[in-house]
Amino acid sequence: MSGPLLYANGAAPGAALSRQPSPLLARALPWLSVLLGSLLPGWVGIANLPLCPPAGLLLLIGWVQLRPGLLPPWSGLVLGLADDLVSGQPLGSAVLLWSLVVLALELLEFRLPWRSFLTEWGFAAALITLALLLGVVFANLSGGASRVALVLPQIVASVLAWPLAARAVAWLDRARLVRLRRLD
Repeated sequence: MSGPLLYANGAAPGAALSRQPSPLLARALPWLSVLLGSLLPGWVGIANLPLCPPAGLLLLIGWVQLRPGLLPPWSGLVLGLADDLVSGQPLGSAVLLWSLVVLALELLEFRLPWRSFLTEWGFAAALITLALLLGVVFANLSGGASRVALVLPQIVASVLAWPLAARAVAWLDRARLVRLRRLD
């Protein structure tokens, strides 16, 4: 007398067929990951020279590139406001810049639906560079006195860190679609 048939992972055949992803997790994980990414540079510490990449922006770009349409076009406004509140940038700078980044990526998706990893990296590098440079401009307009040269190491670190952020987004996307809820 043998027991039920099991696969090598210990699951019964068809066990995953009666499950579906959690709708809450599937919708909330992209938003939460970008919000936690915005908090990451503050955890590293305050420095005289910005070196830590803006992880929230990198994750936002990764989500919009990996899953177009998952985050609505107005998501840059909400997530940018949250980033402004935790980053210390002038209020409204990330709201504007992140909204423009999301709109540019939406337009890019509409115009060039087939791309490779290198073109995605190139577009991400251009958007990250523009966002960081314009962030310095907005900070200087609100009374700061920063030179653009101080942000160049952060731009290089951000462009080099984008593939890691894209990999993290791909991993989070798989985790977001894990079948958790039982269909009854």
